[in-house]
Amino acid sequence: MKAARFFKGYALAYLIFLYAPIVLLPLFAFNDGTIIAFPLQGFTTKWFEAMWSNATLLKAVKNSLIISCSSAVLATCLGIFAARASTRYKFPAKGAIMGLVMLPLVLPEIIVAVSLFGVLLGLGIPLTIWTVILGHVLICTPYTIAILNSSFQTLDQSLEEAAIDLGETQWSTFRLIILPLVAPGIISSLLISFTISLDEFIIAFFLAGTEPTLPVYIFSQFRFPAKVPEIMALGTILVLLSVTLLAIAEYFRRRGIAKSGGKDTGGFL
Repeated sequence: MKAARFFKGYALAYLIFLYAPIVLLPLFAFNDGTIIAFPLQGFTTKWFEAMWSNATLLKAVKNSLIISCSSAVLATCLGIFAARASTRYKFPAKGAIMGLVMLPLVLPEIIVAVSLFGVLLGLGIPLTIWTVILGHVLICTPYTIAILNSSFQTLDQSLEEAAIDLGETQWSTFRLIILPLVAPGIISSLLISFTISLDEFIIAFFLAGTEPTLPVYIFSQFRFPAKVPEIMALGTILVLLSVTLLAIAEYFRRRGIAKSGGKDTGGFL
């Protein structure tokens, strides 16, 4: 009984520590004062209005959306190829190759960012949003592989064999049979990659050059206390967007598992 109470208390304290700052975001976003402290000064929406009239912020949002959408599509395409190869075919050094592909999951992002920065400068490649896309694809691809592996592993191989026996080519079988069955996993992969790329800071900080991205812009604005409430308003919108995208991704992940008859071993939510 004492152990159960201890773990319940630990879980409660952990959840409060994790989510209390997120709950405070909208409170200060709608607070009329410029100082982030209690007591609150009153209700206002002026910080949201100031946010939408900020040209630099809108440019950062535009850049981040371009980066996130491009990274999500490219990483998911690479994830489809890698997951299909790892679950369907046998080839030499398969385990070592897949381990190297998944390595960005465990490497510190600062190491990846500095390495990419040095390589790009050495090659004379200018730093733009496209170099940020390159870095984000590198770190997002292992996540897409992890998601899509479960989708491909639950497929019934006899469906593919039956389609080929009925005259379909391997490409048409993949396009007409395999892809529709793993579509929920693909959608989940796209949404997760988009969220990871949108929130990523370290690689964007090193590789963006003079092009502002949303996380880098937010970091730079904390030097100006008068801008902090505006950042709180922006953070409120980002939290809502991230939670919505993760919920949709989890829905499609579970739908894909249920559709293929697999067993749910845990997910994002």
